[in-house]
Amino acid sequence: MSTALFAQQAASSPAAQANAKGANNLPLDRSGKTRKGTASYYGKKFYKKKMADGTPMNPQSNVAASKTLPIGTKAKVTNLETGASDVVEIRDRGPYVKNRIVDVSPKTADKLGLKENGTAPVEVKPVEVPQADGSVKPGAGATNANANAVKASGRK
Repeated sequence: MSTALFAQQAASSPAAQANAKGANNLPLDRSGKTRKGTASYYGKKFYKKKMADGTPMNPQSNVAASKTLPIGTKAKVTNLETGASDVVEIRDRGPYVKNRIVDVSPKTADKLGLKENGTAPVEVKPVEVPQADGSVKPGAGATNANANAVKASGRK
């Protein structure tokens, strides 16, 4: 499903209306700006539990949870210690631990090198950010080609 279609469907769903604000009632950040903080990853107790978007958490997917990025956001997460990065889709709310900005799936944690210590300092660069009106805004992590594709598709 395309991000724009997902954003349009999500905007009208009860789950999306409940998620009009992020975890801990923080306002959603639709700016597309880069953020830095600590990442962690989903533990086994969360496997197959429903995420905020209603889908079960699949440990082999590239999904993530954010307190403030809108559901459906695609973002590049980079481990600042190793330089390893991967693109994730925000499909859940959290993490619910102080000072953490993103929880990633175990598959993504492997790619980023998070599993040994459980956490790592990261940079999160949104690539595509769903807007409240159903459009999609290129974020700081969007390449010129990606940003042009978003514009050409009629999404903003």
